[in-house]
Amino acid sequence: MAIKVYKPTTPGRRKASVVKSQEITKKKPEKSLIMPLKKHAGRDARGRISIRHRGGGSKRKYRIISSLQDRLDKEAEVVAIEYDPNRSALIALIKFKDNNQKAYIICPQDLKIGQIIKASEKIDLSIGNRTKLKNISTGTEIYDIEIEPNKKGRFVRSAGSRATLLAQAQGSGRRGKYVQIKLPSGELRLIHGESFASIGKVSKPEHSLERIGKAGRNRWKGIRPTVRGKAQNPNDHPHGGGEGQNPIGLKHPKTPWGKPALGYRTRKNRRTNKFIVKRRKK
Repeated sequence: MAIKVYKPTTPGRRKASVVKSQEITKKKPEKSLIMPLKKHAGRDARGRISIRHRGGGSKRKYRIISSLQDRLDKEAEVVAIEYDPNRSALIALIKFKDNNQKAYIICPQDLKIGQIIKASEKIDLSIGNRTKLKNISTGTEIYDIEIEPNKKGRFVRSAGSRATLLAQAQGSGRRGKYVQIKLPSGELRLIHGESFASIGKVSKPEHSLERIGKAGRNRWKGIRPTVRGKAQNPNDHPHGGGEGQNPIGLKHPKTPWGKPALGYRTRKNRRTNKFIVKRRKK
């Protein structure tokens, strides 16, 4: 995979770059594994904007991403590696050997066409295989981690991300069932040993180095323009108002609704606090 930097033939091309994925082997998606994707433009069920700066964008079809653990102990061959417009990582098309059924999975880095992968309780810790956390040795890089058993992958699914298994379960009682994992954010977290995870790290690590170059590329993604609070009117934003280049006039920055912003901790899920060994870095 390489970063392609465009020649500055126009102002929009200047400093723009894209990730050229040599791993991609198939351009058109598998028809049986796609479904329509309706746009909501950031509106909720009542039609009100719940996520700002959303709307427009190119038309997409959703790729149905499944997991190897849906069919335990069944070998699958990697048929193709494809681009997915709905996520930052690449996806891999696999075909199960017993019934030729096809499925999509999140593609790990260095996965090869023709490689055989599977999910099982006892399996080699090779790239792409999937097994329970209690069977993975410490120091192994993992991705697509279940937060709870039988809940499907929730953690570590974006391009280039990976977690590290730091310690296996020790002792008796509740703690004896949980392994310790270091997430990409730096957070140390306890996760049940019966949860599944895949071996390796997610493909396309250069994604974070890509430079958009022009506002139009964000519009293609469905991201509308964002205006600074300081540039707005005082009745629209707490930072607004004033003549010329004025500071925000507040001790701490605020959101448009007057709540603290930039560094203010908003986590309120006390039920899962007991699973966090060390908070993530700011």
